[in-house]
Amino acid sequence: MTADPDSVSHARAYAEAAAGLRARFGFLPVAAPGPEELTALDLFRAAPREARAVLYFDGTQTYADIDRLSDRLAGWLGHRGVGRGDRVAIILQNVPQFVIASVASWKLGAIVVSLNPMYRTPELRKLFEDCEPKAVICHDDQWDNVFPAAGSVDPELVIWTGAHEFQTRNDVRVLPEPGAAPQAQALAAVFAGDAPVPPAPVLTPDDIGLLLYTSGTTGVPKGAMLTHRNLVATALICRDHFELNATSRIFGVAPLFHITGFEIQMVAAFAASATMVLTYRFQPQVALDAFLEWRPTFIVGAITAYIALMNQADATKRHFESFVHIYSGGAPIAPSVIDAFAARFDRSIRSSYGMTELTSASHLAPNDGQIPVDPESGALSIGRPTPGVDAIVVDDERRPLGPGQHGEVVVRGSGVMAGYWRKPVETDEVLTNGWLHSGDVGFFDADGWFYLVDRKKDMISASGFKVWPREVEDVIYGFPGVREAAVVGAADPYRGETVLAFVSAKPDAVIDVAALLRFCRERLAAYKCPVDIRVLEDLPKTESGKITRNTLKSRIRSQQGEPE
Repeated sequence: MTADPDSVSHARAYAEAAAGLRARFGFLPVAAPGPEELTALDLFRAAPREARAVLYFDGTQTYADIDRLSDRLAGWLGHRGVGRGDRVAIILQNVPQFVIASVASWKLGAIVVSLNPMYRTPELRKLFEDCEPKAVICHDDQWDNVFPAAGSVDPELVIWTGAHEFQTRNDVRVLPEPGAAPQAQALAAVFAGDAPVPPAPVLTPDDIGLLLYTSGTTGVPKGAMLTHRNLVATALICRDHFELNATSRIFGVAPLFHITGFEIQMVAAFAASATMVLTYRFQPQVALDAFLEWRPTFIVGAITAYIALMNQADATKRHFESFVHIYSGGAPIAPSVIDAFAARFDRSIRSSYGMTELTSASHLAPNDGQIPVDPESGALSIGRPTPGVDAIVVDDERRPLGPGQHGEVVVRGSGVMAGYWRKPVETDEVLTNGWLHSGDVGFFDADGWFYLVDRKKDMISASGFKVWPREVEDVIYGFPGVREAAVVGAADPYRGETVLAFVSAKPDAVIDVAALLRFCRERLAAYKCPVDIRVLEDLPKTESGKITRNTLKSRIRSQQGEPE
């Protein structure tokens, strides 16, 4: 296959620009693969067996416990045909079973497919049809969503587990009511068995370790293929930058099914032999109680989580005094929030930037010192490229730009994904000879700090979760009486952005907004559902008849008193 001359030319220009930035700002070059080729499973196995791996309410699992239980799950799955390259869908909250299932999958040479437990049956069905999992592991209270979507998966390999396992506290503030046990295979029964582990396949750094779905820069969900090399490289960078070690306790505010939670909480914990503190899902008061009980030392999450913690009247400096480092990413951060948090808790929230396709963080603010704010846009810097990451900014013609010039952020490094699962065309759209086009508009200043100022496309980031308008619009169009639909993001002081929908009705039809909102909630994860639906006589369009979301965005900004 002949290389695309334009792609080669662009990559050469990118490399020259990156070399100039390295020389100017002292950024470290992208390193060639080292002599020691590790996998994420190697990182796990290197941790001391007696060290605590997971603290879950009042339960504790050591690395030896995780190893033993993952052996049993791997043995059970392996004797039922799950092996190298097969996909294992894990649809779980922040529970020990997520960690066990991930390690078990890697012991078989299988690929973890991490999916959001908030997904409904139609969403899961699309993803299952794409990745074709050999096995599925989910919570008992999500069984009615998962099993109908499983399709061709062997029913015996659709396994359920409960959130109340591995602990006895049963905190009703965050844990769901135990549901009726599905008439299917229970993970607890697998753990109680003694199936021998099949011979381990040869796992290499270039094998896919994680398939994580993202809307990326188009509306069709795509599975980012993250190799063990990606997972290990980023985990080691995070371990060193965040100064994680065997005494560190990482509080799991980010979902493990999200790239931040999977990589910076779980795989980085393996790399440091550190402990994860898990509480099923984030609930502010539960988190504050866990801070006092377990005294975590590191946390990374969306800025909305920190806002929620600040909204707790009884939150004090004592809750945060054990933290060595506090980081945020996944959504824009208002400098005023950083200032208010520091004033109240005497702790600094540090900024970061990353994507699923980059295996999480590609830019991090230093652990101390002032983080600059762009005087024009008011944007807080996302930091500087991590060691071994090249980052540049290019214009619409893919020509590298200089300091202060706005364009698309393009990144090269050991965290860049291998591509999108079974989507070569979409892969070619975002990858240029190892350089990832982020779809985010930003710039860097004269001191090498990077900033994000806008999104290249219309993707919405709500509480750190990515929402693609077309997916929501497709659901709305299925509601009786809807003629046109357009979904846009609007600024929100808590979520970063929130989802708004505009619709027009068919002739002689009347849209019941409350019913349409219920319709969306039944078919979409909660963070994708519009918080408001506005009915217009007609939606704005171009001369060719295309609905113009930008016109609606401008209307919202005007109503919110923001500059056009």
